[in-house]
Amino acid sequence: MSMEVADRDPITNLQSLVDSLKHRVQELEVVNAKLSSQLANCCCHEKEKKPDGSVSFDSSVEKSRKSNSGSKKTTNEKVKETVPGHITRIINHLPKRYVALKVMYFGQRFYGFASEAQMDPTIESEIFKALEKTRLLVDDKKESQYSRCGRTDKGVSAVGQVIALYLRSNLKETCENNEDSNKIVYNEQYEGEIDYVRVLNRALPEDIRVFGWCPVPMDFNARFSCLGREYYYLFWGQNLNLLAMESAGRKFVGEHDFRNFCKMDALNVHNYRRKITSFAVSPCDVRFDENQLWAIKIKGSAFLWHQVRCMVAVLFLIGQGHESPDVVDALLDTSRTPRKPQYTMAPEIPLVLQSCEFEGLKFTCSSDAGQALRVHLAKECQSYHLQAAIFHEALRSCLPIEKGAESNVPHIFPLNTISICCILIAYFWDHLCFLRSEFLGK
Repeated sequence: MSMEVADRDPITNLQSLVDSLKHRVQELEVVNAKLSSQLANCCCHEKEKKPDGSVSFDSSVEKSRKSNSGSKKTTNEKVKETVPGHITRIINHLPKRYVALKVMYFGQRFYGFASEAQMDPTIESEIFKALEKTRLLVDDKKESQYSRCGRTDKGVSAVGQVIALYLRSNLKETCENNEDSNKIVYNEQYEGEIDYVRVLNRALPEDIRVFGWCPVPMDFNARFSCLGREYYYLFWGQNLNLLAMESAGRKFVGEHDFRNFCKMDALNVHNYRRKITSFAVSPCDVRFDENQLWAIKIKGSAFLWHQVRCMVAVLFLIGQGHESPDVVDALLDTSRTPRKPQYTMAPEIPLVLQSCEFEGLKFTCSSDAGQALRVHLAKECQSYHLQAAIFHEALRSCLPIEKGAESNVPHIFPLNTISICCILIAYFWDHLCFLRSEFLGK
């Protein structure tokens, strides 16, 4: 009898231990279910190193995001290719606002503005790299409602280019629907917002700068909301009949068929009528060996491909005496000139997209960002002055040019290195003065 009791005790103890373990497993499964439920509703993520002291991830604006079907996501970051060959991490759970950015760039080393050219570098690709680096993107390029005012070509610069897109915001949402975590800031508040100009300019290359930013309404489009665009073309006035050029240029004002003043794009363009609202030839504040720098200023609602460079090329032919001002009338009359004559376009380097006009847009820039812009442009001016001085010394060291031969030296086609350096000086100096009056004068 005692042996049977002794044999049962280990079995009983083992059964009791198994029952205890089963009960503990059931308890752990309940705890695990609760933790899984909490994790599914949580959008918290490990804070990453901030690229700039003023750009922070405020935990007060981190919210869960629900889709239309009510399903919940456990991640709030996407990795997409916003520009060819460039992987971008997208943060789509933070408040955002639709803003316009005023951008300046010197286009000499770029393959145009648009990244669709499949050539690097482009201004657009560099801008999106900076947006990704500063963690300002909240969606990819398409979903951010991105638009650009002008699509400048290879080598062309800009002072007043405008783009628009959704950017991350420091401001709390103003939407009434609290369940919508994809918050959009609609108001025009500036105080407390990210200093977009300062943050982006720290990440952009030296030849691209943001001049200002402005909140815009939801239906704004940088291309189709633009009322007018103005281009400057810089050139040396020596040995040119400026009065004849200005007289001929005024013939462009009005609405005309400009098919003889553009590069034909038959696949995408079927209407070649465009409206020029103003034309002027004005002196700049730069001289080189008694040679005055001038600017052709052309303003219109929209322009065809290479239209400004073709217009300028014809004006140079008139200024050099190879054509009369009446040639403009003949080229604008497509019944008289149904096919575009053969002529060489003006070089691209001196062409600048000066401004884009919009109704009600007022770009702003903080005092710190404005001061940094002024210092940067002043350094660029000094750098190009030094380059011009070096080439000037080289010119002075050359064998003396025979008396009277100066008139045979070309100043328009092609541009020599000194011309390019001086044009760059004029370009940066003009906008250094603009920054002084626009930002530091406040």
